[in-house]
Amino acid sequence: MTNSPMKPILIDLPDAIHTERLTIRAPRLGDGRKVFEAAVESLDALREFPASLPWALEEPSIDASEAFCRTGVSNFIARHDFPMLFWLRESDTLIGCGGLHKPRWAAGTFETGWWGRTSFTGQGLITEAVKAVLDFAFSSLAAHRVEALPDDLNERSWRLCERVGMDYEGTLRHERIAPDGVFRNSRMYSRISC
Repeated sequence: MTNSPMKPILIDLPDAIHTERLTIRAPRLGDGRKVFEAAVESLDALREFPASLPWALEEPSIDASEAFCRTGVSNFIARHDFPMLFWLRESDTLIGCGGLHKPRWAAGTFETGWWGRTSFTGQGLITEAVKAVLDFAFSSLAAHRVEALPDDLNERSWRLCERVGMDYEGTLRHERIAPDGVFRNSRMYSRISC
């Protein structure tokens, strides 16, 4: 008898990831109001790169944010997608969102992305969160590769990739299209298991 690969739904995952300053966890029912507040505060920054974050162009609402959370927890449990909320430790202050997306289980490959709440950027908190998400991918999900595709003009995001140990692989030309019809280039970063 051959060993069959484990089904993703059977992977046991921690309820939360704790870093020095953060608690990182899947969305929960009722988190929508906090996501809404963080997104509204950060709309100007989120809308700078609409090809990367098209959802930020929609009019925010508590209902839409709660729907995101409910869909997120469902997908997390089903192991289809791994959205995560970044909280200041020992508080109910949401400082950003991110996660692992587009799992390709056979190859052990995931895509990561994130956004930070404007009033908490520049403090290294999102870097701390993304590093923890990457560590979670390799330790808990047996990832072989995690990719990030920041917009070529989003220097803050691609510099963050470099700070967390991701390697620049090249630029994907005209990889996305913005709502105004302009093609956007994305940088490809990755980290692979050792």
